[in-house]
Amino acid sequence: MTPKTFKIKSFGCQMNVYDGERMAELLADQGMSAAPEGEDADLVVLNTCHIREKAAEKAYSDVGRLRREDGSKPLVALAGCVAQAEGGEAKRRSELIDIIVGPQAYHRLPHMIAQASSGARPIDTDMPALSKFDALPQRRRAGPSAFLSVQEGCDKFCTYCVVPYTRGAEISRPWEDVVTEAHSLIDAGAREIVLLGQNVNAWSNGKRGLAELIRALADFDGLERIRYTTSHPADMNDALIAAHAEVGKLMPYLHLPVQSGSNRILKAMNRSHSVETYLATIDKMRRARPDVALSGDFIVGFPGETDEDFEATLGIVDAVGYASAYSFKYSARPGTPAAAMEDQISREVMDERLQRLQERINLHQLAFNQSKVGCDTQILVERKGRREGQMIGRTPWLQSVHVETAARPGDIIDVTLVVAGPNSMTGAIRTKEAA
Repeated sequence: MTPKTFKIKSFGCQMNVYDGERMAELLADQGMSAAPEGEDADLVVLNTCHIREKAAEKAYSDVGRLRREDGSKPLVALAGCVAQAEGGEAKRRSELIDIIVGPQAYHRLPHMIAQASSGARPIDTDMPALSKFDALPQRRRAGPSAFLSVQEGCDKFCTYCVVPYTRGAEISRPWEDVVTEAHSLIDAGAREIVLLGQNVNAWSNGKRGLAELIRALADFDGLERIRYTTSHPADMNDALIAAHAEVGKLMPYLHLPVQSGSNRILKAMNRSHSVETYLATIDKMRRARPDVALSGDFIVGFPGETDEDFEATLGIVDAVGYASAYSFKYSARPGTPAAAMEDQISREVMDERLQRLQERINLHQLAFNQSKVGCDTQILVERKGRREGQMIGRTPWLQSVHVETAARPGDIIDVTLVVAGPNSMTGAIRTKEAA
């Protein structure tokens, strides 16, 4: 029987969140509707991440929990990077999975649902360049902040990473397609657009790069804020840094993963930057935009990482003073060069190092938040808070702010930041008289 309702559960990165939104729009375009919260759905799509082993195993655990007490189950689609990496093996791991579809093939999901409804167990892990975007419906709904995928895939081949194998080679969406989708998002209510890519600052269209795209989007009426993620240090060029200084709608926030503070480990990771070139890029950015909030990614316990290598990572955290950062224990992914390296680090050592790293990152994050107390700024209201009359919005530096206000999602309001916590801030409405 053809499903009438669906649920999509996305794991991992913002790219997966974007893909989940697009799959929901695709299914809605086929006449299906999202199942109400707390109710069973006829179709469940698990949109998976394969970057770390834990995320992949969680997806299979979720599959097992979909069997109902009476023995029945919904139609189950395994999508995303686990589907791409494991292909037919996923079917052997779980008989509950009806559909396997990779991240470059989900535009074919309606056809695969029809096949599965007739008893087949279809699989599609082809990676055609960009054709899925041509098959997806126009954007009709958007929150105050909306994701827009402009670049996919990766050519960097870091030794720990599966992205080149699950997302394919670096490709950039054409200028016209990006601009058209941006207009659709603004028409659908977006006040902020976040440009997405595995290496988003590698986006190019002829002689035009991400900086030129940002400058063009900044001229769009109704669009108030622009962000982009995730960047690679090797593609952080002078034109993009200059855009941060010159484009008012481009927010003072940069997520620039470094992964390690040790040049020896960076070389083993096949990262194309050194500590010195990374810090030089950070220095350029701060000279262009002194108030920029910096974010990063770190991996602890990479094969062969010594105590000295780890101390160097703590050193770069202190040198940069990140406003926020993501940190993870190394996870060996099958098929990657790092998985076969000698000197794998024990789980106990990785646990201890991760705890120390996160404590150091949290100190800098709190210090950054505290530095903004008393600051007059604006927040983009995104959603309701837990308390009656409370709303939550984001500052230009991406901090989450709680404020008592009658404003609605999508409003941009003037606030004074009055209290800093480790993960969020409290704001007070700034009246015109106070302004």
